[in-house]
Amino acid sequence: MFGLDEWIAGVSDEGSIMIVVLVATLLGLRHATDPDHLAAVSTLVVSGRERATRAAARLGAAWGLGHAVTLVAFGLPILLAERYLPDIVQRGAETTVAALIAFLAVRLLVRWRHGAFAATSAGHETHRHPARTPAGAFGIGLVHGMGGSAGVGVLLLAAVPSRTLALVALVVLALFTAVSMTVVTTGFGAVLSVRRVGGALTTAAPVLGLSSLAFGLWYAAAAWSLAPYPF
Repeated sequence: MFGLDEWIAGVSDEGSIMIVVLVATLLGLRHATDPDHLAAVSTLVVSGRERATRAAARLGAAWGLGHAVTLVAFGLPILLAERYLPDIVQRGAETTVAALIAFLAVRLLVRWRHGAFAATSAGHETHRHPARTPAGAFGIGLVHGMGGSAGVGVLLLAAVPSRTLALVALVVLALFTAVSMTVVTTGFGAVLSVRRVGGALTTAAPVLGLSSLAFGLWYAAAAWSLAPYPF
């Protein structure tokens, strides 16, 4: 995915205001498709309640807002003072993201083990209490904003000659990152609201949980260069 980010950013070489803003928009919209975000959002939404389209949209918006806040907070020092996080701190941030992914995966597995996705004899899912609140999703977004390819996007924007334009692009990047996260999360919720799909969660939940747990462990290893991370 990092290569895709660089290709998108390459369009802004001429420094046109409209082009730079467009690039920031594209980087933000693409960001939610990072594997670490997909792993987190899938476990986040599946742990939610039945018919969760609107609930998922609220969670996605809160998640994206938290991510945007951290992105701007970390991006401003880079753009204004060219101050970057030490490598050890960046690795620690990525490890925290990995731990969060693993936590969400384990939580999903625990809920599945306790029968949260079991079907009733009438063929309908049991009521699922909301596993996450918007405040909780906002906190997850704050943590997620510390890692992933968003940092790469900020570094690419730092190469924009005009500091003012770079700051505008940073805000646009953060905004459309939040938009893309809301859209992706709402999409997951819409899929889960389909009765046939929702009924398959008893089988799908442990597979998703174990896959996300494995990805979280791999992501942590990659943060310390112990495993490749081609995305």
